[in-house]
Amino acid sequence: MPAMNPRSLSLRALLLLGLCHKISRASTPELQSQPRQIAIVGGGIGGTAAAYYLRQEFGAGVKIDVFEPGHIGGRLATVKIGNQEYETGGSVIHPLNLHMKHFVEKLGIPPRQNVPTKVAIFNGKELTFEESDWFIINFLRMLWRYGFSLLRMQMWVESVLDRFMRIYQYQQYGYSFTTVQRLLHAMGGDSFLTLMNQTLEETMIDEGFSQIFLNDMVAPITRVNYGQSVRIHGFVGAVSLAGADSGLWAVDGGNKRVCSGLLYHSKSDLISAKVTSIAVKVRPSKTGTATSFYEVSYDGESGSAHSLYDIVVIATPLHQGMSDITFSGFSPPIPSHYPGRYHQTVSTLIHGTLNMSYLGTTEPASEFTVSDILTTDSEGCAINSLSSIDPVHIPKGYKRPPASQPKVWKVFSQQPLSQEQLQEMFLSWDFVSETRWLAYPSYRLPPRKTPPFILHNRLYYLNAVEWAASAMEMSTIAARNVALLAHHRWHQQKSKMDQEDLHTRIRTEL
Repeated sequence: MPAMNPRSLSLRALLLLGLCHKISRASTPELQSQPRQIAIVGGGIGGTAAAYYLRQEFGAGVKIDVFEPGHIGGRLATVKIGNQEYETGGSVIHPLNLHMKHFVEKLGIPPRQNVPTKVAIFNGKELTFEESDWFIINFLRMLWRYGFSLLRMQMWVESVLDRFMRIYQYQQYGYSFTTVQRLLHAMGGDSFLTLMNQTLEETMIDEGFSQIFLNDMVAPITRVNYGQSVRIHGFVGAVSLAGADSGLWAVDGGNKRVCSGLLYHSKSDLISAKVTSIAVKVRPSKTGTATSFYEVSYDGESGSAHSLYDIVVIATPLHQGMSDITFSGFSPPIPSHYPGRYHQTVSTLIHGTLNMSYLGTTEPASEFTVSDILTTDSEGCAINSLSSIDPVHIPKGYKRPPASQPKVWKVFSQQPLSQEQLQEMFLSWDFVSETRWLAYPSYRLPPRKTPPFILHNRLYYLNAVEWAASAMEMSTIAARNVALLAHHRWHQQKSKMDQEDLHTRIRTEL
């Protein structure tokens, strides 16, 4: 997410992260025996971060199993083209994503070498804007057409970010929240809840932005980040605009390396199997009182099996087309699918030579060095974006080739590209890889009722946070929140949950 002065804010937040690191663990007395076994369903960034934080909260004695039938990383994935790999899923991290920064530092994974980028806007027929190498030229163009709208947008997003950053302090002090709404309210008060209940378009028009600015500059950003228009709700819209900030980075070797590293560092056991059902079971305990467990049934290479767990964290979307888990023995019943749908984005990687006439420009391909072509919400524009992408590991001396040479392009679209569309966009190609992602919710209004973080006594749902916004850092925030919730509820520490006025209270404590 963007900020006017990311270096000072990042330093301040990182200091808080370091100073407060031991607070939650140091202030949590061991009130009862620790759980023996914890299951996590899903091996993406949310599931592996949950394993990391659960290990941090419950210590070395608990056994943690992570169930993942596919590859570790989930929606963080790569495709191999020639001798190099390229991101096909989540590709950028914001400089103020403090959990992700902490992970790469803890795991010793270096950030990817930065390669300068240039942006253009395409309306389906021609380029309406092309970024220059000269900052002053870009500034004057924007000033001439939109006044100070771009600067005002950055200031508005910064005001959202300033409140968003509070969550890092809350979590370092060990505070957690039982619902997405309470988490958002703790960060931004009623204003964040208002953002969830009106469109980005309505929000920005109320802030004084013109419809032309929204159509020309804001919609291309929401389309590349979420495949949707400015009619998404205001909170995810602010997250999307933050994702267009400068200073974005990625992990050397692919962002999925963070997931593998977290799994290893948490000393969790990976079970390559698909969870089919979760049932609540009641068993007598040593003290004579009944104790409930969760029976997790799953299918793996060696057949079907089941195991009992004290705590279960679901870190995969419980929505149509995303999960087939059934729940039995719960009162009230837990649905297999929550209402709402996930939006399809097709990620197509093409190694080929761009057809400049597709962009409606006469500029020579040898001089066209734009890396990211965003699109307006125009009729007849079949793609959401077209980007020249670099490998996940930047070799020494690497320089991005001009458009006159074959290179790897990534196209985001709502539907798979036809042969006719490929022929229209590229003069020639020798490799095409298509990935159909149900990558994030459809953020239409009126908003769906957000699923709870707590499905049952010790059954938690991490992906509820995606209905506020889907992003790597949002998943890690939810992972930490769920780990804290699981710890506090296990030890009956109600004072650490759903507390009001935390911003004022923590400032007083500091």
